Amino acid sequence: MELKLNRPICFFDLETTGTNVVKDRIVEISILKIYPNGERESRTWLVNPEMKIPAESAEIHGITDEKVNDSPTFKELAHRVHDMIKDSDLAGYNSNKFDIPLLAEEFLRSDIDFEMQKRVAVDVQNIFHRMEQRTLSAAYKFYCGKSLENAHSAEADVTATYEVLKSQLDKYEELENDMNWLSEFSNRQKVADFAGFIAFDENNKEKFTFGKYKGQLVDDVLDRDPGYFGWILNSDFPLYTKKILTNIKLRRMSK
Repeated sequence: MELKLNRPICFFDLETTGTNVVKDRIVEISILKIYPNGERESRTWLVNPEMKIPAESAEIHGITDEKVNDSPTFKELAHRVHDMIKDSDLAGYNSNKFDIPLLAEEFLRSDIDFEMQKRVAVDVQNIFHRMEQRTLSAAYKFYCGKSLENAHSAEADVTATYEVLKSQLDKYEELENDMNWLSEFSNRQKVADFAGFIAFDENNKEKFTFGKYKGQLVDDVLDRDPGYFGWILNSDFPLYTKKILTNIKLRRMSK
């Protein structure tokens, strides 16, 4: 089944130095852009992370320090990447939990203010897990009847993710071929920041999802413990989380 699109959607995948959203960096990014008329555009870039690629990460994706030594940094690529995705919804495999938060961090480090307010994100892994509970390779085999060659190559993974979503729409009648609906279905909770440290409650108010104030409203915590704001800003939280928390504090001050 082909996707019903009101605007372009970019399937993307990152290979990285590790899994820490704050400290790790992108070493490869691949984007497959699907337009409403069915046309496709794809780009893949190797990225110099400006840090050593750990051996355990290189063993997974095959990208070594030598391979990216002469590649551009993300800051040098940032405007080209942003130009490709700025008018599009986003989709990926485990993208809500990892790829989008890490991409947002890289954009902010490159002085590009990346936002999600005017777009939706479809996480194909979450659809798969709600339906079948498997990995991407198993999903590709299960839905498409194919073996995933070159797994953990960004380009192979992003193409497989696109094909899996189309096959999911064919298989499950209850899934709607609508990006807004799929975005809601594939998001396990509505978060204010990409990394999920601040989420919205049933009344659409921001609450903390971690630590000693887990489940408590951000506004209430800032009233009772104003020093908590400074602690987060000075700790190893994602830049986007700090930005959202600062926006909440400024909103309170304006009132």
